[in-house]
Amino acid sequence: MLNILRHLLLRRCLQAVIVALLVSTVSFFLMHSLSGDLAFRIAAGRYGYDMVTTAAAEAVRAELGLDRPLLQGLLFWWQQLLQFDLGDSYLTSAPVIEEIREQFGHTLQLAISALALSIVIALPVGLIAGLNPHGWLDRVSLALSVVLRAFPPFLLGILLILLLSSKLGITNAANASHEHGGLLLPALTLALGLAAVSSRVARDAMVEVRRSAYFNFARTKGLSDLLALLRHGVRNAAVPVIAYLGVQLVFLMEGVIIIESLFAWPGIGHALAHAVFGRDIPMIQGTAIVMGLLFVLCNTLVDIACLVADPRQRYLATRRADT
Repeated sequence: MLNILRHLLLRRCLQAVIVALLVSTVSFFLMHSLSGDLAFRIAAGRYGYDMVTTAAAEAVRAELGLDRPLLQGLLFWWQQLLQFDLGDSYLTSAPVIEEIREQFGHTLQLAISALALSIVIALPVGLIAGLNPHGWLDRVSLALSVVLRAFPPFLLGILLILLLSSKLGITNAANASHEHGGLLLPALTLALGLAAVSSRVARDAMVEVRRSAYFNFARTKGLSDLLALLRHGVRNAAVPVIAYLGVQLVFLMEGVIIIESLFAWPGIGHALAHAVFGRDIPMIQGTAIVMGLLFVLCNTLVDIACLVADPRQRYLATRRADT
């Protein structure tokens, strides 16, 4: 097991380095390819559009070195990145690493809460629907899954705000603090989108488990469907759900940017959206790198969870490592 984990972590560390370089480089070129005067937009973000003059824009251009060749700017950025220096924000002049350090905890809290809530919703619904395929619960869950997955995250968030906050008054619509209710709506918005697919994956996995020889043997021994499910079905049905979480991380990373902005949640997704409007290139590159590395980290945790939950994968991984 230790050899498997060592090989997995080495591969993921190499992947993390490649992701950091690619994401930062692509972000650099994308921001410089946008139309408009970069120095003017940054000056507007600093002083406001009403206070910007040509002299202020030229001062910003000289201060930040925006007039140097593009390749030279990229090489300078790579040099900073190799020294683990993300630079300073163009708008606030604060170190990017310090701003990200303050925001990362909020994003991690939101992502973990959404994942946990999606599992709490998806697993029971999917497993029970899989025990009675084509029953009323299976049909209702399928319809809800299609509807929830079809809704864009921002639209689903607005509907939850109107229902839970405006109509019912259960929670706050937007709360940047850690008071009660501040996390519920953004986490629930992301969780429903995740659970819409995870519940169907769990349902299909449960159908396969229900048809398996070991599940039928457990029922032959006299176990009820519930006991057979708890003893022999949950773990086997959970493996595909855990594996599919790696695919759903794309939905989670995309949703974080939109949902944090919608609910004024002070995470790196919210900071990235504001940095794009202000053309704050170091902040954009820094937040994009962190989100890319977070994606690699979450995939690594999913792989480890699959190895722990499924002995067959440990056996296959051991054979691959030996060869």
